[in-house]
Amino acid sequence: MDDKQMMKDDMVTKLAILLIDDSKAPSMTEALDIVINSETYQRVIDDKAALYYQSPRYVYEFLKNELLTGKA
Repeated sequence: MDDKQMMKDDMVTKLAILLIDDSKAPSMTEALDIVINSETYQRVIDDKAALYYQSPRYVYEFLKNELLTGKA
C-alpha cells in the first residue's frame, strides 16, 4: 500500500470517528457507511482534490455540510 492510499484510509477512519463523537452515527459500521457513500469521500479519494492532505476536522466540515444540505 502506498503512502497516498494510507493517508486516504486514515482520513476515512478519522471522519468516521468524528461522526461517532458528534453523535451522527451510533456505530463504526454506520459511520463508515455514511462516509463511504458521501460526495466528500469521492473528494477524499480524488488525487486531484487531495483532501487527504488536509486536517480531518477541516474535511469533516465538508461532510457535516453535506449531511445537512445534501451537497458536498
